[in-house]
Amino acid sequence: MHLPSFIARRYLFSNAHRNVINIISAVSAVAIGIGCMALIVILSVYNGFDQIVESSYNSYIPDYVIVPAKGKIISLSDKKVKSTLDALGPGSVFPVLEETVYVQYDVVQSIAKIKGVPAGYDTLSRLQGNIIDGDFELSFGELPRAVVEENLAAALLLRPQFSTPLEIYLPSRTEDISLMMPQSSLLSEEIRPAGIIRLSSAEDKGTIYIPDSIARELMEYQEGECSKIEVFINEVSLPAKKIRETLGEGYVLKDRYQQNETVYKMMRAEKFAIYMILLFVVIVISVNLLASLSMLIIEKKEDIKTYQAMGMRVGSIRKSFVLHGWLICMEGAVIGIIVGLILCWIQYQFHLIPLPGNFVVHHYPVVVKLSDVLLTLLSVAVIGFIMAYIPTRSIRAIFNEKQ
Repeated sequence: MHLPSFIARRYLFSNAHRNVINIISAVSAVAIGIGCMALIVILSVYNGFDQIVESSYNSYIPDYVIVPAKGKIISLSDKKVKSTLDALGPGSVFPVLEETVYVQYDVVQSIAKIKGVPAGYDTLSRLQGNIIDGDFELSFGELPRAVVEENLAAALLLRPQFSTPLEIYLPSRTEDISLMMPQSSLLSEEIRPAGIIRLSSAEDKGTIYIPDSIARELMEYQEGECSKIEVFINEVSLPAKKIRETLGEGYVLKDRYQQNETVYKMMRAEKFAIYMILLFVVIVISVNLLASLSMLIIEKKEDIKTYQAMGMRVGSIRKSFVLHGWLICMEGAVIGIIVGLILCWIQYQFHLIPLPGNFVVHHYPVVVKLSDVLLTLLSVAVIGFIMAYIPTRSIRAIFNEKQ
């Protein structure tokens, strides 16, 4: 039998008497358990909100986007681009034209971003599900139509049912701006709105979907030129690494994460900040463990001298007390994590705690991740070991005392 472990367990489970040290140790374990429970619950709730945010972004953004490494134009006649698009397959690749424009609706003006898309783009189910008013139709017979982002529509006081056309203005790329008549260098188009769409990404705020033929006239692009290529597929026929190799250095392939890199980094930073704040609370709570172990060493001074007389080395005795303090910490941590998981399961199954306000969900969402559980357990284990090790340094001084 390992003697330090036996001594540690004996001190941990001994019921011979209950004094202040036992009470402080119990309080330390309970407090650490509450801290671990809070870590699991809060991180799981945060994971739930993250999942909702990610699902709202992923509901309509393309699986991949191909953009030029330099400049603003992609030529579809480029051999590398053409071979890549052929490998991806028809019906999933959409060349898109994008540009910032000036818009006017009745007497209201604003800055917007036009997104010229080809035929078939308006049939994507991902986008159809985000329409909140009207329809996602970019043509009515031979008449072009537009679909306006929700916030821009509100700013322009625009509704699809109104007959007022939306006026789009863009400076010409080929003509010099006249100081006497600057409006002469503006290209313009009138187009009637067909629907209003809700887009979650900050980069998509103020977007107007229009047919690519209208966008090409405004932007003065040639046939076969576009700003980027969007790929909507569930399973890519080529691995992302192979697509990047085929495209070469002149193009950049962005997945969903890279398209919203700022948002994802912000969410991760917020979760890390919450984790560090709660972990600091656990560290403060663990100071009680340091105090109780220090008092236990003083109380067991005679036992330590007895162990010394029996031939135990100072290192073995120190291990006994370190293990004792660590076991107190881990006992509270394991119980707290179990209670936290039970609370998360109850909230997930029965939705007991409602979410105030008008949100997508009506209760606090919870998503438990194994990585959060393991990280919490590992962090508390390290903290418990450090807090248990610090007071055991005084054992050597007891060894050196004269009998």
